[in-house]
Amino acid sequence: MDSDSMTASPPAGSVDGEILVRVRNLKKHFPILGGLFRRQIGAVKAVDGVTFDIYRGQTLGLVGESGSGKSTTGRVMLQLDPATEGTVHFENTELTATKGEEMRQLRPRMQMVFQDPHASLNPRMTVASIVGEPLREHRAGNREERKQRIDELLSLVGLEPSHANRYPHEFSGGQRQRIGIARAIALSPDFIICDEPIAALDVSIQSQIVNLLEELQDTLGLTYFFISHDLSMVRHIADTVAVMYLGKIMELGDVDGLYNTPRHPYTQALLSAVPIPDPKLEAVRRRTILEGDIPSPANPPPGCPFNTRCPVAQERCSIEVPEWRELTPGRWVSCHYAE
Repeated sequence: MDSDSMTASPPAGSVDGEILVRVRNLKKHFPILGGLFRRQIGAVKAVDGVTFDIYRGQTLGLVGESGSGKSTTGRVMLQLDPATEGTVHFENTELTATKGEEMRQLRPRMQMVFQDPHASLNPRMTVASIVGEPLREHRAGNREERKQRIDELLSLVGLEPSHANRYPHEFSGGQRQRIGIARAIALSPDFIICDEPIAALDVSIQSQIVNLLEELQDTLGLTYFFISHDLSMVRHIADTVAVMYLGKIMELGDVDGLYNTPRHPYTQALLSAVPIPDPKLEAVRRRTILEGDIPSPANPPPGCPFNTRCPVAQERCSIEVPEWRELTPGRWVSCHYAE
């Protein structure tokens, strides 16, 4: 099916089913250079033709193993890395064709929360300087108005405004991530990409940060693209879930349907590894153990990228790339044999 014809059903609660971000056949290939003259001899296919929609006011969760291309997808969507091929539409603007001052004017509406709050905050800047940097960069208000806005932002994320003159190293990991979130919402964006925002935090703090993100979404009307390898947390926060493997999306659907009745063998394997809090059910359920490691994106297998590890793979799978097809309304899958 042509990727342009994708019309997934809007999640319950979306604002009139309005699509805020539309991604079509997005690719990001990094060149491999070699030889005396450093010519291109290959490419790392980090993102290899992904298609999905994100509805306004909703959260799309992207899950998969490390190295599957999740973070690169987020960076290319915001044009932090240029796309090799494909399009990303934000409302009516095609971001892949937007450059210079026009792109700069759109930046306040699209922000990112990074994985490691220690690495993403400048250790030489105070919290007030870090949170206020987007306001200064885009000349939002005078000095007094910016100070009031910084205090307001710190309160919104659960920090004391009186701590504004402290430095990042004086805060815990969870507090540093709250600072990063305050910086991301400073310019009142519509869309935020959360790139594994809880991966570097203690388990006891992770739920606090996810709850904060949900509260901000309700209060500010935010739309999230939530990248994570933690399937349990994604189930908690997402409305729609996409499962990624080796640069491609294997399955896409609403969170309840995908978790309760996974159709793709890779999704089934991932969910079978998630612990169940009921000891009796945990003791009798069947697990799908995947053999081997994820192949290199510089040399992906022919046919279906998952065929080298798939427990139900047939000869066809190593020859023919599966069609990206809609099994039921809103449930998309890339597998010859998924029903």
